[in-house]
Amino acid sequence: MSPLSLSPLGFSQREIAEVVDLYASNPEYCRAAGEYDPENIRAERVEADLREEAGTDGCEVLLARDEREQLVGLLCLLDRHPTDAHPWIGLLLVHGGLHRTGIGRLLVGLAEERFRSEGRSGVRLAVLENNPAALTFWSSLGWQEIDRRADRQHGRPCIVMHKQLT
Repeated sequence: MSPLSLSPLGFSQREIAEVVDLYASNPEYCRAAGEYDPENIRAERVEADLREEAGTDGCEVLLARDEREQLVGLLCLLDRHPTDAHPWIGLLLVHGGLHRTGIGRLLVGLAEERFRSEGRSGVRLAVLENNPAALTFWSSLGWQEIDRRADRQHGRPCIVMHKQLT
């Protein structure tokens, strides 16, 4: 049993404030992604973006909490990508103060196991080309580069990665 629990984002003011803190704890990611100013992350923008994500057909925005119910990460899962019909991990974000503690590895394991239990043979994700730390992380977990292309939403250069689940 995992020391982490996953639950859908309910969009309470408390949860949104926790997610804003989660983003703020990751200034390097914010700068690489270019979506948020790490010095001024607005709660209403985070909420709107996550509502849009959660409103996408087949997408879930999940909060990861530890045994003390502290928010330690965020995971966005897409059941079926419109381009290739594979399941995707749209975002995995671990609280900046918890990097290199195994939380990310646990979250990836939970996502992989979920898709495996649904009979899915593989899962994909995209890593921003300007985020070499993320590429190193995913590669260390057995993910392999299969393509390079711009992301659908913002046109940023990305490395598409795949992992076989069988």
